[in-house]
Amino acid sequence: MHILVPVDDSDPAREALEWAADTYPDATITALHVVKPALWGSGSGESNPYEPQLPVSADDERLEGVFDRARTVADERGVDLSTAVLVGSPARAAVRFAADEEVDLIVVGSHGRTGVSRVLLGSVAETIVRRAPVAVTVVR
Repeated sequence: MHILVPVDDSDPAREALEWAADTYPDATITALHVVKPALWGSGSGESNPYEPQLPVSADDERLEGVFDRARTVADERGVDLSTAVLVGSPARAAVRFAADEEVDLIVVGSHGRTGVSRVLLGSVAETIVRRAPVAVTVVR
């Protein structure tokens, strides 16, 4: 089984990864981090939203903290973890990755937004649920 867990160094993302590892200890889990183009620069400290650095490597030192937590969770539970990085919209990138890489399940953390804040800010988890080509589990 191949499970995709979008990660962003937040507590809900860590909880989603922990849930996936605890529930499916024999699965291959991919921790996917999506970088918004406007936040990704040339490495010189300047950001250029029109020319994101592609491809982005999971070994890039700017992503070290994001994947350190994921690797710690995987190591503690003895699960097989791979990492991937894409540039773009987090929800769209996760859906595209799931389709392209034959993912069986997406496990995503919920930030718990409700009501007006969810409508105004949108929800990556909600968009993934609506658009994913595979089953999605939302962990709260």
